[in-house]
Amino acid sequence: MRKNTIAYSAKLFVGLGLMLFLFSSCGYFWKALVYQQVDIDDYKIFDNNVVEAGEYHPWPMAPDYNNHVLADSAKKYFAELQSVAYLVVQNNEIVFENYWDEYSDSALSNSFSAAKSIVSLLVGAAIDEGKITSVDDPVSKYVKEFDNETNRDLRIRDVLTMSSGLNWHEAYANPWSKTTRAYYGTKLEKMILKLKVKDQPGENYHYFSGDTELLAIILRRATGKTLAEYASEKLWTKIGAHHDALWSVDHKGGIEKAYCCFNSNARDFARLGQLVLNKGRWNGTQVISGKWIEESLKPASHLVDKNTGKPVNFYGYQWWMLKRNGLSVFYARGLAGQYIFIIPAKNMVIVRLGHKRSKERIDNLPSDIYNWIDFGLAIEESRK
Repeated sequence: MRKNTIAYSAKLFVGLGLMLFLFSSCGYFWKALVYQQVDIDDYKIFDNNVVEAGEYHPWPMAPDYNNHVLADSAKKYFAELQSVAYLVVQNNEIVFENYWDEYSDSALSNSFSAAKSIVSLLVGAAIDEGKITSVDDPVSKYVKEFDNETNRDLRIRDVLTMSSGLNWHEAYANPWSKTTRAYYGTKLEKMILKLKVKDQPGENYHYFSGDTELLAIILRRATGKTLAEYASEKLWTKIGAHHDALWSVDHKGGIEKAYCCFNSNARDFARLGQLVLNKGRWNGTQVISGKWIEESLKPASHLVDKNTGKPVNFYGYQWWMLKRNGLSVFYARGLAGQYIFIIPAKNMVIVRLGHKRSKERIDNLPSDIYNWIDFGLAIEESRK
């Protein structure tokens, strides 16, 4: 009996010791364990920096605003993927919008990785005003911690195109991955600054959220401002956003989770799409240079997709692109099916927000991408 008691006590002691170690050294793990799955309302569990809005520019409403009736099959699809917002802007007017699950045109929703495209716009703003000289600048010019034998040759262009070759681990289901630690942890900048180039930069496309976070650190060092402050100054106040946005940070006074976690609503997200559609102009004012928008939307065809071995024809400077029914579509996209679609030939912007995206894949993309575009095109067709 005594031996059993000693053995039990030893196991208990070891178990408690392990728990104490995990709690003290891997605090993010417990947060990940408690919340388990990321959600579009996660701004409520994080500290946030405010992206302040300025003078409000209301969206014009089309004469046939919301005249379109969704087909029953479309309604079912929206419900199955737990959509919370769907909005279509055409010719600079809102022609259709719908909200579900008590969300509204002012309800905050996490962008997830659609925030990466916002960071791209901010890099363009910094180049426009000379804070960053060129995309061919070495990262080490702005981030001195990268001025070493391993990282010295890494360029901003490589980071923009997801071809950094850094030792990042993009895994969402693994609680020990860098991505999980970045999302729930409190030492984001320290983690990024420890990254090392392991593959030759500028050769292979490999999607890394750490690349976008590195861009944010470059922006902070180059501008002397937080990402939220810079986004307010260069974007949010310029495009007439109605509501302040929130950019979640790793801890109070910490840095923004630039690769995700820009929290806004469908109408204000659509402004970003309209800005790109207008080649960087808003109400006659050039907010981001047209040259930057054009460069951002070019596929990084000099790269090889590490997963398929094919040239990259689907990604530019943190923006995605595809062809649908012969139409060029550029878009920002996030983990749970957050999308801002831009269809220049139709002078159209589509925003979809929700809790889920399709598990089915077509051409290595979530299949719902094509459906959100098709629903918008159907609405455009019904207006003729």
